[in-house]
Amino acid sequence: MTGLRRPRNDPRQYDDLAGQWWDPRGDFAMLHWLAVARAALVPKATRPDAVLVDLGCGAGLLAPHLAGKGYHHVGVDLTRSAVHQARAHGVTAVVGDVTRVPLADGCADVVAAGEILEHVTDLPAAVREACRLLRPGGLLVIDTIAATALARLVAVTLAERIPGGPPPGIHDPALLVDRAELVRECARHGVDLVLRGIRPSMTDLLRSLAGGTASVRMVRVPTTAVLFQGTGRRR
Repeated sequence: MTGLRRPRNDPRQYDDLAGQWWDPRGDFAMLHWLAVARAALVPKATRPDAVLVDLGCGAGLLAPHLAGKGYHHVGVDLTRSAVHQARAHGVTAVVGDVTRVPLADGCADVVAAGEILEHVTDLPAAVREACRLLRPGGLLVIDTIAATALARLVAVTLAERIPGGPPPGIHDPALLVDRAELVRECARHGVDLVLRGIRPSMTDLLRSLAGGTASVRMVRVPTTAVLFQGTGRRR
């Protein structure tokens, strides 16, 4: 981990940590676990030229878990060092802002927005862009962190102190996502989003902390008050 001290949610942190992306026990370990859970929500493509747009694609961690599903994987990310790595893993990645995506309306069969909405300062703009990219009937898949006191404690204060948790300072608690606003903004743009809570498997996490498996399953929980997924199709 770099010794630099950046402001919270500073995009330059991803350049500082560029060598960590593909280390399953590194500073981005949890992003590997979440990529598996996100990919599980993506069905196989139903047409030969299907496109999946990966907003905030990072270094392309979703790519291995989409193999065989039949999508052309297009990624968008602000961090050039991450985009270069994503391209090396088969993603057609471009440098871009998820609130102003440089792609055409209706270009995507699936839009994945994984662990990105809690980093944007304009949630309505990011949601608008995600929905704009979808074809009619296209699927939106998201995962993010809720704007609750419990999430601030669990996903920021505590998680930043354990191996596999987010790097210190990577999240700004002020930007965590208001669930009602997210559902409302998606509905405004024709997507009825259904939310479900998830968390790491405690058994897997303890094994990982003890030096066992690096892979930790994400499991369903009855509350969306900390970490949650959402899916919905464009009407």
